[in-house]
Amino acid sequence: MKQFYKSKNLLRLSFLFIVLFSVISVVNSCKDDDDEDQYKDHIVQFEAKIVNGTGSGTGVFKTVYTQVGTGPNTVFNPTGLTWSTGEQFINSSQSQLNLAANAVLPNADSKLTVNIWVDGEIAKTKTVEGVGEKSVSIAHSFLEL
Repeated sequence: MKQFYKSKNLLRLSFLFIVLFSVISVVNSCKDDDDEDQYKDHIVQFEAKIVNGTGSGTGVFKTVYTQVGTGPNTVFNPTGLTWSTGEQFINSSQSQLNLAANAVLPNADSKLTVNIWVDGEIAKTKTVEGVGEKSVSIAHSFLEL
């Protein structure tokens, strides 16, 4: 009878170790799934350009709109034929980048181009051509990388 009692305790103790080992294994495997390593910083720059084309007249920006994540920024009536932000560090956790520009173009072959630069390379670009008020917009998602 004493032998049976010892084997029963040994069985309970073995079961306790198996359960404890299983819980520790599950907890350790969940630590590997942390999102901290998933996100990293990128150097981002927004740019908008007007090319006047042949003929007289100079293009004029009306608005330039940028958005990083959920933070919008609108610039009204920027001067010059090129508008750009400085290089800025943006974490990929922000996910979405948006750029839109609106300008009055003087000639039929005038162009309005917007670019989103990420880590020194153009990630997205788009151009519209024509005379009159033109708008162009692009979006870039870090989830696409």
